[in-house]
Amino acid sequence: MSELEAVRLDKWLWAARFFKTRKLAAEAISGGKVHVNSQRAKPGKEVKAGTALSISKDNYRWDITIIAINGQRRSAKDAVLLYEESAESRAKREQQIIQNREQRELFDFSGRDHKPNKKDRRLIHRFKQG
Repeated sequence: MSELEAVRLDKWLWAARFFKTRKLAAEAISGGKVHVNSQRAKPGKEVKAGTALSISKDNYRWDITIIAINGQRRSAKDAVLLYEESAESRAKREQQIIQNREQRELFDFSGRDHKPNKKDRRLIHRFKQG
């Protein structure tokens, strides 16, 4: 990837595509959603290869180890090469994704959850009249 030895935590999270912007990454770090070696950190914390990260985002959790440093954002294929996720973390997250998908299917209320428009009101009126 790159010849860098260490890079800021918020910049690495952005380059690894965990967050769309460095500002979002910095806010997540400051909010306690990212832990470095099981410790809370600041956005400016220098991280290098071998550092363990725990990232919580959108009710999902990643337990990863940094294996490469890159200060620039690249494609998603390249971003995946920057870290290695533990098997337990991946299995747990995939199980949670399946669970969320099943729950969404059970409680799908995507039908009529809006105010009826003029055409809908006419149909309702006709239905009630006869």
